[in-house]
Amino acid sequence: MELSLLCAVIFAFCAALVIAGYDLGFTRLYTSIDKYGLWYLGVSFIALLIFQDAYFYFMHRLFHHPLLFKKLHYGHHRSGEPTPWTSFAFDPSEAFIQAVFFVGIIFVLPLHYIPLLTALIVMSVWAVFNHIGFELFPSSFYSNWLGKWFIGSKHHLIHHRKYTLHYGLYFTFWDKLLGTQDANFDNEKLASIQKQV
Repeated sequence: MELSLLCAVIFAFCAALVIAGYDLGFTRLYTSIDKYGLWYLGVSFIALLIFQDAYFYFMHRLFHHPLLFKKLHYGHHRSGEPTPWTSFAFDPSEAFIQAVFFVGIIFVLPLHYIPLLTALIVMSVWAVFNHIGFELFPSSFYSNWLGKWFIGSKHHLIHHRKYTLHYGLYFTFWDKLLGTQDANFDNEKLASIQKQV
């Protein structure tokens, strides 16, 4: 709980940097939907999630390197069994590095505040869902072609038990591509197990 509250302060500081950058006209944030059109809201939101997932995967995997783990990521793994508090329990340096993504992306990608705030909400809710220890989605979700690409609570629980697997935030893409997907984990098997329970 202590780390989660400390991280909230760090995230708030980074949010203040975003607001200050916007007020000074340094960012690519905009408020008029007409500037890029309504279609761009959805495209930029999806792009934001994809970029954040890639950033998170490589950052998270790097933080598990033995030289960095104790300094940057150990706080998150102090909980043997993750809880909703674990979802934002990061060492301060890790919290700052995670928040830098949102501070930096506003200088690169034109973003309306709606997709930006929506991505922050999705990230927060997704992080909590991934740390509750049981699946919220129905078993049929993981057996379809789309569901197998999303990370759920059981998928992330393996990461907390086996530190060298499952580094993604939203999607299983990078884990599958780069060999960090648990060979024994199969969303379709998970779906059939959940149907039996």
